[in-house]
Amino acid sequence: MSAAVRRIFVEKRQGLDVEARGLFFDLKENLGVAGLEGVKVLNRYHISGITDEEYVRARSYVFAEPPVDRVYDEELQIGPGERAFAVEYLPGQFDQRADSAAQCVQILTQKERPLVTSATVYVLQGNISDEDFERVKNYCINPIESREASLEKPHSLEMEAEVPGDVPVIDGFIDMAADKLPGLAGELDLAMDEDDLAFCQEYFRDKEKRDPTITEIRVLDTYWSDHCRHTTFYTAIDELHIEEAPLNSPLQEAYQEYLRSRHFVHGNEEGEKPICLMDIALIAMKEMKKKGMLPDLDESEEVNASSISVKIEVDGKKEEWLIMFKNETHNHPTEIEPFGGAATCLGGAIRDPLSGRSYVYHAMRVTGSGDPRARVEDTLPGKLPQRKITTGAAEGFSSYGNQIGLATGQVSEVYDEGFIAKRMEIGAVIGAAPRKNVVRKSPAPGDAVILVGGRTGRDGCGGATGSSKEHTLESLTTRGAEVQKGNPPTERKLQRLFRDPRASRLIKRCNDFGAGGVSVAIGELTDGVEVDLDTVPKKYEGLDGTELAISESQERMAVVVASQDVDAFIGLAGEENLEATVVARVTDKHRLKMFWRGKAIVDIDRDFLNSSGVQKHTRTAVAAPRPEENYFNSTPKEVSGKLPHIKEAWLANLRDLNVCSQKGLVERFDSTIGAASMLLP
Repeated sequence: MSAAVRRIFVEKRQGLDVEARGLFFDLKENLGVAGLEGVKVLNRYHISGITDEEYVRARSYVFAEPPVDRVYDEELQIGPGERAFAVEYLPGQFDQRADSAAQCVQILTQKERPLVTSATVYVLQGNISDEDFERVKNYCINPIESREASLEKPHSLEMEAEVPGDVPVIDGFIDMAADKLPGLAGELDLAMDEDDLAFCQEYFRDKEKRDPTITEIRVLDTYWSDHCRHTTFYTAIDELHIEEAPLNSPLQEAYQEYLRSRHFVHGNEEGEKPICLMDIALIAMKEMKKKGMLPDLDESEEVNASSISVKIEVDGKKEEWLIMFKNETHNHPTEIEPFGGAATCLGGAIRDPLSGRSYVYHAMRVTGSGDPRARVEDTLPGKLPQRKITTGAAEGFSSYGNQIGLATGQVSEVYDEGFIAKRMEIGAVIGAAPRKNVVRKSPAPGDAVILVGGRTGRDGCGGATGSSKEHTLESLTTRGAEVQKGNPPTERKLQRLFRDPRASRLIKRCNDFGAGGVSVAIGELTDGVEVDLDTVPKKYEGLDGTELAISESQERMAVVVASQDVDAFIGLAGEENLEATVVARVTDKHRLKMFWRGKAIVDIDRDFLNSSGVQKHTRTAVAAPRPEENYFNSTPKEVSGKLPHIKEAWLANLRDLNVCSQKGLVERFDSTIGAASMLLP
């Protein structure tokens, strides 16, 4: 094999260059770049590990399609009046284009997989000033996911990784003065507050009688994050004041109804159950269940998705099936990295029913956005332009769903100024599986925990805690590792594996590797478990024990199987071209233990881990709506403030973005793929 690095540039032919023409319009109309006459967009690949003959074959079969692409070998000539820059993903981010190209070349050569990297090259034509050139680069490069790439060809594609040192112990933690704890929380950039940190200090001082490792604090921070434990929804509401007003009377009645239901459901334990948003949300369902009105509710120790049991007809016979519902919100990730955040919103929504061994058939997407027509110069400090967020999120969600083969029917976006501060990104799915294929058993000592699917990288560190923190103007440039690029083909393989009854019936319990990675996905499976982090498959070398413990890389599942079923399950995973590795064993010790380099870097009592930290408290006041702002009694106002004629009111309403056709948005999503559509646009 030759180690030489080859370079190829691929550009869509004129008339097919949809992306380039779209960007030209965007830069001209929205960014206001004067002197811009044209834009070229090229995909650049660097390849090493293949021969000259193999490169010639791959050039036309893998990297380009001669009828629709122009191909430039090695050098791209930049003419007079043209300026170019290249953009690549940050190190560690998954690059699906490069990964797919490498796999295709491997299929073509039937040899080892070559090394492939990719970048996007933008060529601007016209008399572009230095100031406008920098504005274009800043507009095209989101620093949380990508960076400007060199235009020079590298000598090697090998990644050099430093050997990480041992996981440090936080010396002096258990004796640290109380007034020093907030500083430590800030230094470590923790999501937990100083009360939780003081709780940790008390535990390690009184129970463990030692200082914790940095990994233990990171694991607790992840485990107790709002994302994983819904701290906000479980916050105790100590006082609630609802302002007396006519428009608040329905709210008063609803709250009194809640209190009656609460007394019925909790009975003698009512005083021990704090009033919180989670209790308010679930009280009606709990009352119906207690009254025997939910006979079809499916209950288990696995909490993967809302699930009901139904009888349906299959080939003329009645069968019991589990129907699962799940929705996922990715407001924060989509806000800072639109494509990846929205894509993994759908990916995460799929993986929860999937971990319940349920195949997802259909999806819907409801989003809230600011006005995407807003001027770029009006963008709030520290945020992306609304147009970039809105269009990028639609591309990300639809890309994932269309690749994995999931029909997306209801697609709706609401435009309101309130979504400028924080976007709303919601994906909801429905899945189903034959009841006989879903085996739920309690893990027993000696059982194996198998990691199946994608490999671990540092691009998933801090997702759970990151979305649980208050964000600042710097969040856009400091949260890069928290949002990952999804890999839908791997998740599609997981769907196929879990749909195979030979595999699904071997699984005692399952969790997906969403928020929290190894620490939560495996930590939640059973009360006693020992994890060998050295066995966790890695995307690249250089990861330390803490990163391996908390990275929540996508498209991975943790399954518990009996020790005698390990080889059978790994074999079935192999049939779907999925990597499966035993990474942990179930124990009877009621502790979560993680080993790295043969040393225990996490050793925490289960009861402390499950405490979710210190109970949070709040007081709430609900103000009354202003009668003059009653939506149902208002009509559009002219600038003068006078009530308009019905004609002007009608035309003003038609100008509202929320009554415009959303056909262009809807058509990004394939609503018929997989021949399983239940709801069409």
